[in-house]
Amino acid sequence: MINSGVPHSARIWNYWLGGKDCYEIDRQVGDEIRRTNPQIVDIARAQRAFLRRAVTHLTEETGLRQFLDIGSGLPTVDNTHEVAQRIAPDTRIVYVDHDPTVLAHATALLTSSAEGATSYIDADLRDPDTILEQAARTLDLTRPVALILLGVAAHVPDESAYDIVARLLGALPAGSHLVFGDSTEVYRPEAMRAMVEHWNKTSDNPRVNRSPEQLAHFFDGLELLEPGLRSVAQWRAERGDSEEPWEVDCFGGVGRKP
Repeated sequence: MINSGVPHSARIWNYWLGGKDCYEIDRQVGDEIRRTNPQIVDIARAQRAFLRRAVTHLTEETGLRQFLDIGSGLPTVDNTHEVAQRIAPDTRIVYVDHDPTVLAHATALLTSSAEGATSYIDADLRDPDTILEQAARTLDLTRPVALILLGVAAHVPDESAYDIVARLLGALPAGSHLVFGDSTEVYRPEAMRAMVEHWNKTSDNPRVNRSPEQLAHFFDGLELLEPGLRSVAQWRAERGDSEEPWEVDCFGGVGRKP
């Protein structure tokens, strides 16, 4: 059941991206956070562009045909399956989220090409075994998979986040990739810290910012693709690619499991 009186990160993110699938409480909290941290809309857009570039690379250059997108959020422009299946129509994608609003809109994430497949799992990142069990109904987990975690590990604020990601990667074969990005406090630390403090006061789903060094640990045991871990706006992008700021407090990268 959707509680329209409690803000949800997926709906607020959708609002920042220009979407309409949100309630007054989401717009209110979204505007309050934006006043505290004006760069948050830039972060949202830069993260979406990073997703597009990473999925394009993995589909076009690496030949991956399977994606597991956890914390997918509400459908918007250039969802993972749209980007991947434009290049390779036979790509298979599994989306995972536990926000009831995302579940209500899941049919928009399931518009697969005839050659490929998409599915949706209603599950929490904190339950990796359920995710893997259900993902195996659509994906062949004996073949390489791209695991996507953008802005979701921040909602596991303690050290268990590393164990969860390691559990997911441990179930995937060599040649699989991790596409990861999350919030930092590198460029505007005071604003980013204030944003998290405000969010944690108004939401029942707390989050945390991590340093680039802490984020790098999610790639332990993986081969980081060039240009490594950096602001998502800079990952394989040229300055002329976008009008968005070059320095945003969301760092990300792509790593390959050897």
